[in-house]
Amino acid sequence: MNLNVFKVALFACMVLFQNSILGQERINFETNIKPILTKHCVNCHQSGGIAPFALDNWTDVDARAIMIGAVTASKYMPPWRADTSFQHYKNENYLSKNEIELIQQWIQNEQPRGIVERRKEKGLPPNKVKKKQGTEIQIGFNRAFIIKGENKEEFRFFHLPSKIKENGFIQSIEFAPGNKKQVHHSRIMIDTTQSISGIDGLSEEDSSILKYQTKPLADPFLFGWVPGNDKIIFPKGIGKKIYANSDFIVNVHYVPSPIQVVDSSSIIIQLTDEPVERESQTLTLTENNISNQPFIIYPNKKSTFYMRSPILQDSISLISIMPHMHLLGKSFKSYAITPDGNILPLVHVPSWDFNWQTTYQFTKFTVLPKGTVIYAEATYDNTNENPLNPYKPARTVGYGWGSKDEMMNLILYYVKYRQGDELIDL
Repeated sequence: MNLNVFKVALFACMVLFQNSILGQERINFETNIKPILTKHCVNCHQSGGIAPFALDNWTDVDARAIMIGAVTASKYMPPWRADTSFQHYKNENYLSKNEIELIQQWIQNEQPRGIVERRKEKGLPPNKVKKKQGTEIQIGFNRAFIIKGENKEEFRFFHLPSKIKENGFIQSIEFAPGNKKQVHHSRIMIDTTQSISGIDGLSEEDSSILKYQTKPLADPFLFGWVPGNDKIIFPKGIGKKIYANSDFIVNVHYVPSPIQVVDSSSIIIQLTDEPVERESQTLTLTENNISNQPFIIYPNKKSTFYMRSPILQDSISLISIMPHMHLLGKSFKSYAITPDGNILPLVHVPSWDFNWQTTYQFTKFTVLPKGTVIYAEATYDNTNENPLNPYKPARTVGYGWGSKDEMMNLILYYVKYRQGDELIDL
């Protein structure tokens, strides 16, 4: 090789190497890592949030940097379980390959903080905070519920008066568990009869609850909270109807506790003050819709069950979809078949995670024409090799609300179809 050519090549390699090193040195918390955490993590990991620690400040992030690197590299966090090659969603939340690599490089480079932006000192305008539209209402239990410490599951009903004085529409709703270790899941319903207050605090095993179930509820499934499904926000112009003086009925499942503890959970709703043109409704498929009955999962078996809806009598436009299973669940897939034979993918969770269940919100209305049928298939693993199997050795498991029982549910929010819904972004 010509000596001059060799020198040029060597110089180029040194420049590239130096730029690579400088590029890694420029990766810092304030410029590179903070925006990633703000986008993907801080919604839960903030002071007073549902997560056990905050990631909205330098001190907490620096102290947990190694752990952050491990859970993001393994894709355990942020918790997104749906297959995005099957269907895309508005609330997708997972790290790109580049974001994961940035975090790893930052840690390898000893976690530099970078330059802290001091907007006031520089005379810059403060960062804008998006103002919430409408009225936010937080409604808690009438009194703290005492879990006696008898080491058994509890299923309790609670009556929460809304004290809403006028008819309105709910723009968003969330459930805030007071005792995160004990609350397994909750179901929120709406009653307008003002005759169910006596159900407050009663157990599902109490026969007196039957007298409170003689009248139909205004909304038998307003919202379902499970780990990972903390809030639903309806698209602009769409809301869930709520009438003046409505009462919330909350059914809470508590896991066993060997010691006495208390819970004071609450509901947080956002009432919109903007015009609502369309009312959101709920379509729920349950174990009664399973075609290959009975819904029994025998020991040392991997079982698949198939579900189908009744034929849709009207065209509808889907807003969101939420599958639900318990600890034996391994995978869940749902799709719709139109009268023309078109297959519409709805949701696919190839590796079910009981601890992270989500309401998946579509990017556009998913239109199901009149005559469509919704299908679902779910696989369960009731073998001793399943590390999450609550029974060792495995035993027969059937339907039940308890985490040691099983369920197969599919909850869909929708509106009645209007021409052009296929083109509307949600």
